[in-house]
Amino acid sequence: MPETDQAAADEDLVRASAAGDRGAFDILVARHQRQVYRLCYRLVGNPEDASELAQDAFVRAYRALGRFRGSARFTTWLHRITVNVCLNRLASKRPVHEPLLEIERAAGSGEAADAAILRLERAECVRAAIVRLPPKQRATLILRAYHDLPYDEIARILGSSVGAVKANFFHALGNLKKSLADQ
Repeated sequence: MPETDQAAADEDLVRASAAGDRGAFDILVARHQRQVYRLCYRLVGNPEDASELAQDAFVRAYRALGRFRGSARFTTWLHRITVNVCLNRLASKRPVHEPLLEIERAAGSGEAADAAILRLERAECVRAAIVRLPPKQRATLILRAYHDLPYDEIARILGSSVGAVKANFFHALGNLKKSLADQ
């Protein structure tokens, strides 16, 4: 489905959900759950926390449907809720990483164990460096680099200006580069 058609369909489903059609919201969840989970996972780095946070983001979205004005796309609004839920969790506790579980999964995929360990160690270094970024820089980097969102949409999600988003992205890359060079 083309993006504009999906956005229009999302808006129709939001209206139906706000009017009490729970099946319409179920469709929205099914349509966006993978993307929301990925965003949560990239922000917190733990599959269990990501799953819990994705569910929490949808619960909050459902409760706030009556306040959705439609001035932004539903996905932008949902991403903003998701980022806020994750940033609140990160402010309250550090995410827990489970690298041994990841090594076991990679080794079971047919990849050579030493190559899997090296790849996972590098990925863990990058994830750890991203987690150490200030929250706004982390969210900006993830939305831009992993979700390939344009600066103006990231600005709407984070409630910032486009200039602030560009500055956060620039500083995030610099801090990430410095952090990885120190290792």
